[in-house]
Amino acid sequence: MIPTRAYAGFAATTPLGPHTIDRRDPGPTDVQIEILYCGVCHSDLHTVRSEWTPPSYPCIPGHEIVGRVVATGKDVTTFRSGDIAGVGCLVDSCRECRSCNDGLEQFCERGATWTYGSKDRHTGGVTYGGYSTTIVVDQHFVVHIPVLLDLAAAAPLLCAGITTYSPLRHWRVGPGSRVGIVGLGGLGHMAVKIAHALGAQVTLFTTSSGKETDAKRLGADQVVLSRDTAAMNQRANSLDFILDTVAASHDLNPYLGCLDREGVMVVVGGPPTPHPPVLSGKLVGKRRSLAGSLIGGLGETQEMLDFCAKHGITCDIEVIRMQQINQAYERMLKSDVKYRFVIDMASLRG
Repeated sequence: MIPTRAYAGFAATTPLGPHTIDRRDPGPTDVQIEILYCGVCHSDLHTVRSEWTPPSYPCIPGHEIVGRVVATGKDVTTFRSGDIAGVGCLVDSCRECRSCNDGLEQFCERGATWTYGSKDRHTGGVTYGGYSTTIVVDQHFVVHIPVLLDLAAAAPLLCAGITTYSPLRHWRVGPGSRVGIVGLGGLGHMAVKIAHALGAQVTLFTTSSGKETDAKRLGADQVVLSRDTAAMNQRANSLDFILDTVAASHDLNPYLGCLDREGVMVVVGGPPTPHPPVLSGKLVGKRRSLAGSLIGGLGETQEMLDFCAKHGITCDIEVIRMQQINQAYERMLKSDVKYRFVIDMASLRG
């Protein structure tokens, strides 16, 4: 076993603090990664504070992991020591079901093993995430980080990047597509960058009047204040696709009205409380669709990283020390970050 320093949540109402765990020794197909950076996702906060399904404590979050390979099993063929590698939201799946065979491991019909808080198929315990100094993962669930990417700023691509890239690719967004992005947070700012790089005409919807300059810097062509009813009405039937990235409960109906005939709105945010009811007339009157999406499979995640390297896309980040995580959580709740915190794990190694 590999003794590993970590930061853990011990209860829903207490701060995260230092903890030590044991990682398994690398098996024949495993890759051991020294974690250099780990992004901080809203789902980390929701999980630790038991705002979704109650987790097993101690809970060690973190699923935006970038690090250096330090050991490999004897049957590993895709990585060697010294490689820069990444681990995203899942670390295992059955690899036998229809979804896994289709490269959609996130939809594993026997249940994907998430990077933290899942039953560990190898140890029988619970998976622990990237708020730690090292991790051991089967090579199938490890991706290569392109050398052109800044390592710290690449870490959130493993969640925020793939969560937004996957639906944009699945619904074939490309040159000439009229795309709306709802929200300019950790997910939204990545959606704007990626949609712009795909060649779409991008409209950002925001509740904050002060975000126009930043949105246009990131690639938005126009910005609409969603609280302005007249401005929203002017965009009626004007978009082919809308990606809603907001992780708080809100009314979807005004955005659905902005879709053209046969337009699609995809929700990727996961609010702790339900959205208000959707009016069926918003859908049937124009044959519009409302859908959801979850990260991406391993092949698509590698495709996304290569796409981001080609187009010079990374996340806008603020680097913090591990010991600042509790303050970072409070700042996240106030949207006081542009646009993602990333932990420098050197601060945990001492």
